[in-house]
Amino acid sequence: MSNKERASLAQYAGRRFVLSGTSVVKDQFPYCRPSEEWVSATAGSRSTEVVSFAHYDYLGLAENPRVREAAKTAIDTMGPGAGASRLVGGELRLHRTLECEFARFLGVEDALALVSGYGANVTLVSHLLTKGDIIFVDEACHNSIMVGAELSRADVLTFRHNDLDHLRDQLARERSKYNRALVIVEGLYSMDGDIPDLPLLIEICRRHQVWLMIDEAHSIGVLGSSGRGITEHYGIDPSEIDLIIGTLSKAFVSCGGFIAGKRSVVEWLRYTLPGFVYSVGLSPSSAAAALAALSIMQEEPARLVRLRENSEYFTAAARAAGLNMGNSLGIAVVPIFFDDVPTTMKVAGAALDAGYYVSPIVQIAVPRDGPRLRFFITAKHEKDQLDGVLNAIKVFPSRGHQSTLQEGRKANEPVAC
Repeated sequence: MSNKERASLAQYAGRRFVLSGTSVVKDQFPYCRPSEEWVSATAGSRSTEVVSFAHYDYLGLAENPRVREAAKTAIDTMGPGAGASRLVGGELRLHRTLECEFARFLGVEDALALVSGYGANVTLVSHLLTKGDIIFVDEACHNSIMVGAELSRADVLTFRHNDLDHLRDQLARERSKYNRALVIVEGLYSMDGDIPDLPLLIEICRRHQVWLMIDEAHSIGVLGSSGRGITEHYGIDPSEIDLIIGTLSKAFVSCGGFIAGKRSVVEWLRYTLPGFVYSVGLSPSSAAAALAALSIMQEEPARLVRLRENSEYFTAAARAAGLNMGNSLGIAVVPIFFDDVPTTMKVAGAALDAGYYVSPIVQIAVPRDGPRLRFFITAKHEKDQLDGVLNAIKVFPSRGHQSTLQEGRKANEPVAC
């Protein structure tokens, strides 16, 4: 091929964008547009125009004065950034305070904080296992987990979403061929709002001598009587879980991620995990804001109660209106399914016209045949807001639930590594 025939990067990107669904995201919904002037992320004081159901602020802490003051004070006393990798000069006492407080809260031995929740999954999953090992991943796991698995030198199999019989069949057939094995699930699935059968999952992992990793990005601060996540929801000792992954950007209204588990495991990761060793330390303001949010959550349990009350009210009203939420547990993350992408975009537009910002989740994040509106219900929402958004969308027919199988991935297909 001559140089003249070669596509430029811009041309290549344009073609790839078309294949990814340019028509879906262009001029149909305000994706990636500044929202601070017209959306209140906590359904609170800043905006009289639009109420948001698209932000993660589950406990209504984003506008909390203590959280904001903690971030400001950290900048004033420690500066805007950590300045270096924590191993070579970027370590702050605040980092270890944050890690120890999260470990104590979760009931595990230690934790490691990283600058990105997405990055925490990618670097951890790709680092854990190697040739001769295998990873089993729920097909509905977050893209960061899928990418980490694909980067791993281990073999990878996906199992049907929350189908533990399918996982058991895979383990019976494949486990003996490998040295080490890891199963990865989420505590609260970010697109479907459902949860795994953790007691059965632990039993299966024990029987087959498999390690278990749970991404609790959306479940810590939401599930359990005190927000400690899926282990508390089921009344299970968190030491039964080999690795718990969390984020600081959901209930804790900051930015970053963490890995929690046995102290010996965390110490090994502290000196070997690429996404930690070769990355700058968490910014002081992010760490301080998350630490303040964690403290407030424990001091003010009424926030968690309010989140549950709002979630229960919303899901009951949605069901009464004939809207389909699939297998959602009905707390914090609530999807409502529609027939196709155009209908989903139309419904999102109708909600926006009525003053409610709800993100349509379509083919880039979920399969083409599984479009939905995804509602993040928070402790700050008011009942008239919950009623209002449902009144705006219930005139549109909802649809049956479809699998969240990752686009282009067959449920039993190994990933080439």
